[in-house]
Amino acid sequence: MKRIGILTGGGDAPGLNAVIRAAVKTAITSYGCEVLGIRDGYDGFLNEQGIIPLEMKDVSGILSRGGTILGAANRGNPYARKVMRNGREVTIDVSDEIVKGIQRLKMDALLVLGGDGTLRIAHEFYLKGAPVIGVPKTIDNDIGGTEVTFGFDTALNIATDAIDRLHTTAEAHHRVMVLELMGREAGFIALHAGVAGGADVILIPEIPFKFESVIAKIRQRVAHGSSFSILAVSEGAKPLGGTQVFSRGGDEIYVPRLGGISQVVGEYIEKQGFETRVTVLGHLQRGGTPTAFDRWLATRYGAAAVRLAARGGFDRMVALRGGQITDVALEEALAVPRRVDLNEDAVITARGMGISFGDE
Repeated sequence: MKRIGILTGGGDAPGLNAVIRAAVKTAITSYGCEVLGIRDGYDGFLNEQGIIPLEMKDVSGILSRGGTILGAANRGNPYARKVMRNGREVTIDVSDEIVKGIQRLKMDALLVLGGDGTLRIAHEFYLKGAPVIGVPKTIDNDIGGTEVTFGFDTALNIATDAIDRLHTTAEAHHRVMVLELMGREAGFIALHAGVAGGADVILIPEIPFKFESVIAKIRQRVAHGSSFSILAVSEGAKPLGGTQVFSRGGDEIYVPRLGGISQVVGEYIEKQGFETRVTVLGHLQRGGTPTAFDRWLATRYGAAAVRLAARGGFDRMVALRGGQITDVALEEALAVPRRVDLNEDAVITARGMGISFGDE
């Protein structure tokens, strides 16, 4: 193994720089291997300035930094790239061009740090002959094949801190506070932060809710002397028999953007006579310094990815199972996305403490 590449695709997540640092240090120290960084996801292969060398000095001091020194592109789908042709915007497939770029650069392996979309493209590139290794990244924690993705713990801590802060103002003003959290189709952030932060109602995509049940919980708290309530709402939550709320539609390039369900819930509660405020935490969940756990996990992933590449374990993804780093086939990891198991301990614990999921 003489040369490897690293790219970070999709949305940013705390811990990306820790993966890059660990991969570069392991490749150079253990294998004497040259490392190339690809800027802005797969788009870097289409740009003359998109490929840069990564040496020890380039990864010094980045362990605690959020974001990614390589940049990311969550709209960089090589199979559907928008370009201007004869004054018209058209969609083209540049996947073959990127595979040729990987081969032209004589990369013995390409480490792809990303979520399900980025890793799915990596698997398709493998089928075209590219030597790819996957590293699971997403704050949503929704990638199959691994118990946890780096970025999730940091987002969880930020969300829990937000709930803690909302508690004090909610209690002071006798209000209902609704906090909308990220997660797409998976409710892990809202569930874990809601339990850790002491939310009274948690709404997640896996459990369709009834508005009447949410109001019943708030009224129950008032009847027992609690003049405020906290709701942790996942952006993908939806009412029973209803649909998810989107702030933007999608097309062949742009995925639909979830957002707005908290406002719908907040307006309903307000109409029932309870003063309500809505907070959308948004991209605050993605930014800032990664937690110690995310740095630890990301570092292990980065080093393991290089070792996997050295063994020729292509079309596979590093993963955490039973507390140990292992690897799984990308196809297996992508086959079934992770979702909250309604029979798992976290849900049972929440219900047992009286937290409402709006379904009873």
